[in-house]
Amino acid sequence: MGDRRIDEEKRATLRRFAALGAASPLAGLGASGSAAADTDTTSDARDAIVGYVTSTPGAHFSKIRDDLGLGTGETQHHLGRLVDGGVLVFSRDGDYKRFFAADRFSAFEKTALGYLRRRTPRGMLIELLRDPGTSGSTLADRLDVSRATVSGYARELDEAGLLSRDDAYAVERPETVLTLVVRYADSFGPEAVSLAADADSLVRYDP
Repeated sequence: MGDRRIDEEKRATLRRFAALGAASPLAGLGASGSAAADTDTTSDARDAIVGYVTSTPGAHFSKIRDDLGLGTGETQHHLGRLVDGGVLVFSRDGDYKRFFAADRFSAFEKTALGYLRRRTPRGMLIELLRDPGTSGSTLADRLDVSRATVSGYARELDEAGLLSRDDAYAVERPETVLTLVVRYADSFGPEAVSLAADADSLVRYDP
């Protein structure tokens, strides 16, 4: 009885995440090209992965596996099929593989999304979108991390082309980064949702 309940909960989770990508042109592609012998669970899993990655671009392998309640081998198999089929692509981010819908994002956007998926860099970028030029010590206080942590990530973000440190900290291509935060705010958390709510006041028209 317990195993049956777990299986039903898993199916419900997969279908719920598949629905997240229902409005995407990629919806339903997860099972395309599958063998006729594929089970409903296989189709559900692939569609769920497509929906999840569509709504949570830049998610890494473990995050996809855990949020969808899939096994490691199962996740590897389905992601491999989706990448081989040209539905998804991935980029390397240190030890992580981050997954994206194919042909959706530039290299800069993939890099930005990768850092936005990490708590402290995301916090830094959001604070600097709100208040360009915020000092490292102020960022450390607001994010409740050490000054050394901020400095380390600032160096990484600079090397990745996301942050300028010439005079003061400033986000590179802030309109693009802000658009990504707003578009996927729900997948980033409360601070991104709050920024999205204030986005109109942060965009300036300067002809």
